[in-house]
Amino acid sequence: MRESGKMIIINFKNYKAGIEALKLAKQIEKYLPRAIIAVPTIEIETIAEKVKLRVIAQHADPQDSNRATGYNTLKALKGAGAKGTLINHSEHPLKIQDIYKTLLLSKKLKMKGIVCTSNLRGMKSILTTLKLKPYAIAFEDSKLMGTGKSITKYESQDIKKFVAIMKKMKIIPVCGAGISKAEDVQQAYKLGCKGVLIASAIANVKNPVPLLKELRRLQ
Repeated sequence: MRESGKMIIINFKNYKAGIEALKLAKQIEKYLPRAIIAVPTIEIETIAEKVKLRVIAQHADPQDSNRATGYNTLKALKGAGAKGTLINHSEHPLKIQDIYKTLLLSKKLKMKGIVCTSNLRGMKSILTTLKLKPYAIAFEDSKLMGTGKSITKYESQDIKKFVAIMKKMKIIPVCGAGISKAEDVQQAYKLGCKGVLIASAIANVKNPVPLLKELRRLQ
């Protein structure tokens, strides 16, 4: 999943399911064939079989047993076709020890762990405690999610600080929250991010094609 260019991660959240989720995945594949999509667990296998996009889980549980009834283990997610997982998304926060366990298991299974953090303090705490380098860290301010107020505009200085730290750590910097236009994505790249995490602007609209077409020009 190593990127030679810019990374676009599209989180479906639970906006789309079943046929609608597959339809969206195919639309994304048409315009952004190098995108990464985070889909609901129940949709991973079907979508991974039907499109060539890299599919990741939205969450994985830090269990490593085949007897983990009711848990979404990384082994099971990989078997369903997931190439990696989001970890500690603001809508599914984890204790630091569970972030560590999930990331460690993802490394053992050669899956990409993208750790989310909602602020710089949380990011520094994660880096200090983990002693493990995730594939990427996504800086998302939960207060801006779904508002259309892009983090690239309202927290540009924090993004610059975030990017500087990631560069030293050699971890891919990703930002998200409120990103709803191609200009927001372009600004994220200008601020030094190597990727963006987008959700509602694509997954929760009637017609995502206009934005997908605009984003294609940035790839």
